[in-house]
Amino acid sequence: MMRRQQAFTLIEILVALFIFALVALISGQLLSRTISAQDHLQDRGGRLAMVHRAMQIVQRDVLQLSNRSIRSADDFERLGPLLVDTDGFIEMTRVGWRNPLMHRRSELQRVSYRLEDSNLVRGYWHTLDRGYDAEPAFQTLLEDVDRVEFYVLDNQGQEHKLWPPQVQDGQATEPAAIILRIEIAPFGVVERIWQVPSAKLGETPNAAPSP
Repeated sequence: MMRRQQAFTLIEILVALFIFALVALISGQLLSRTISAQDHLQDRGGRLAMVHRAMQIVQRDVLQLSNRSIRSADDFERLGPLLVDTDGFIEMTRVGWRNPLMHRRSELQRVSYRLEDSNLVRGYWHTLDRGYDAEPAFQTLLEDVDRVEFYVLDNQGQEHKLWPPQVQDGQATEPAAIILRIEIAPFGVVERIWQVPSAKLGETPNAAPSP
């Protein structure tokens, strides 16, 4: 008597195909999510590196702050060594302007930071005291920035959004630190504080403007 040959039924084949398709779908979703998460981490890491680089540039300028006021373009107004306004703008004089080509110029430099078209922009002037044709050059440090605020922390521990402040009780207030608060996706509010180099602030308090 011949043994009856065993075979898969149509229902069994359909069930097996359904299981294979389900496993393939789940595997594809897991792979897609893994690749998406890796791309997200890479983008976040690149963004963080850009923020860190921008903070280093701001820190370099703040730590080289000098007590050197400058002459404005109209010759009637002196601009203080450190200016901060309520629109998230800061301007300062810094030392240590590198001169590898040995040009005949000062080693002091005037720099500024502001929020412009959702970008954190650094401006710098090629001359310290400004003529009528003195225009700054600009460098974009960070893009897609929501908010930028600079504050000056005085030697009494008070924050000032406007600097220099008004003199009260005949006592001049000195800056002790500069605070930067910047709101940027995806990190939210990032805050940095740098102590003002008091030794450098006392180097040239009565320096005359350059010709």
